[in-house]
Amino acid sequence: MLQRTSRRTFLRTAAAGAAGVAAASFIAPEAGIAQVRSPDSLPTNRPSERFRPTGRFGLGGVALGNAFTPAMEDELLGAVETAWNEGVRYFDTSPWYGLGLSERRLGVFLQSRPRDEFVISTKVGRLLTPDASLGKRHVGIWQDAPAFDFRYDYTAEGTRRSIEESLQRLGLAQIDIVFIHDLSPDNSDLGEQWLDYFETARQGAMVELTRMREEGLIKAWGMGVNEIEPARRALEVSDPDIILQAAQYSLIKHEDALETLFPLAEAAGASIVVGTPLMIGFLAGRHRYLWDGTIPAGAIEKRARLSRIAQDHGTDLLTVSLQFGNAPEVVSAVIPGARTAQQVRQNAAAMRADVPAELWQALKRERLIAEHAPTPG
Repeated sequence: MLQRTSRRTFLRTAAAGAAGVAAASFIAPEAGIAQVRSPDSLPTNRPSERFRPTGRFGLGGVALGNAFTPAMEDELLGAVETAWNEGVRYFDTSPWYGLGLSERRLGVFLQSRPRDEFVISTKVGRLLTPDASLGKRHVGIWQDAPAFDFRYDYTAEGTRRSIEESLQRLGLAQIDIVFIHDLSPDNSDLGEQWLDYFETARQGAMVELTRMREEGLIKAWGMGVNEIEPARRALEVSDPDIILQAAQYSLIKHEDALETLFPLAEAAGASIVVGTPLMIGFLAGRHRYLWDGTIPAGAIEKRARLSRIAQDHGTDLLTVSLQFGNAPEVVSAVIPGARTAQQVRQNAAAMRADVPAELWQALKRERLIAEHAPTPG
């Protein structure tokens, strides 16, 4: 097993190689590769002191890990290619998504794309180990997962190893953003011990990722969690650049994030990536709410009211949901997932659509969104 010093050398060499690849692709782009679309197609970020993805609209990689149902690989890669052709240049993945499937599939697509034209984020916190006795199986929401076992590791050494293994699965020489994944009380594997794991990460993963950012091996790091408390703690005890906050900022639920997380992030100069802006399809009309499928009381009725107002103003709930998630200044990206090319096209069209100001006023008047919630325009 490589020691920490050799891992640091490996990653530094990889980063230098990435710079060379990026320079080469800038000088002579590969023939036939789609080029970056004009900036009037999708929203972009202004320059900032801390790293942010250039584009504010990205693609989440959960579906690439066979979430909920298996999918044909050609269909999934077609969705990623459609995202690229629509102008998407930010892609998020994780070793946990399909126990390596999401990273491997995304890496296949990105091999032929110029490295300086896209941003990629992945995650640390779980290490995968092959185990032939497991066979292909269901693990949580992952269907037909490959024969890998996993264990949690938020140490400095585990963090380096996780990134090294992600680079291998992705076939890339550098990762832009690294999120510390699922270090949260809602993770049933950790349960009441999550604070012990958090302390390990505070002394291990957070220190190591800060060092890697200073060395130029990554551009930014943060937390990738479903609850606000771990993100809040990380902003208080360390120096994250960007928080991937899932399940906390949507038309259905957003007040807690507005009141607690967003001000802390703004004060630290950090930004927020909004994960699950459609609540795993619920705000796109599916009878599914987040990962366990339990729909909270009143959510269906609220969705119906939101949809009616959207239709009254000549638009739809999907469009309103994605644009609402993108509106706050502290948000640097919204990353809905997609399984098919059609879903990608619908999401991209929603981000480009014009939504009348009267719609947002109606939602506030009906108390369907918070009075102080930022809205487009």
